[in-house]
Amino acid sequence: MQEQNLRETFLSSEEIFDGKIIHVEKWQVRLPDGKTAPREIVLHPGAAAVVPVDAEGNVTMVRQHRVAIDKTTWEIPAGKLDAKGEDPFLAAQRELEEETGLHAQKWQLLTTLATTPGFCNERIAIYLATELTQHEAHTDEDEFLNLVKMPLHEAVAHCMNGDFTDGKTIVGLLMAARILEEHKQSPLFASANIQRSSSAASSRCTGK
Repeated sequence: MQEQNLRETFLSSEEIFDGKIIHVEKWQVRLPDGKTAPREIVLHPGAAAVVPVDAEGNVTMVRQHRVAIDKTTWEIPAGKLDAKGEDPFLAAQRELEEETGLHAQKWQLLTTLATTPGFCNERIAIYLATELTQHEAHTDEDEFLNLVKMPLHEAVAHCMNGDFTDGKTIVGLLMAARILEEHKQSPLFASANIQRSSSAASSRCTGK
């Protein structure tokens, strides 16, 4: 089936909620058969996440309670973009330092993840960070975190057996492990080869 036979076309929007992190709108769209339908859309500025792996093959992860699901999760360091259009690479550097105190000399863009495309336009740019040095962390006042360091292969095992349930974390860990395995016999990533992705800053709709 060709893409034009699947496409929904944006027609109009109505504001439902304007919050600090998300913005909710009710959209009217035209379906491929010409009929119209409502869509409830959550708009998000985008985010960046980092898989920091040290020279010994350990990954630094964050433990925090997520009240929305009432669980304490295992996550890679991450945070939302400060403003629409911010370079996700700069956000990744900032979040890594704020949450863990780590700086990295080498970076690789792993992917830009559409987290829940059924109703939300959030995209998270996920990076692999290596050649780490430790500095002082400085988390936000309302952020309570525990840092845990473990071998990357153990983190991957936790993903595969269902212990880790955060989507960006699972994707980041599995992709980082695959790339590092492929490059273990050669230098990792040239520092001049840093990859950025402005696509993590999501737009509302090209038809709007």
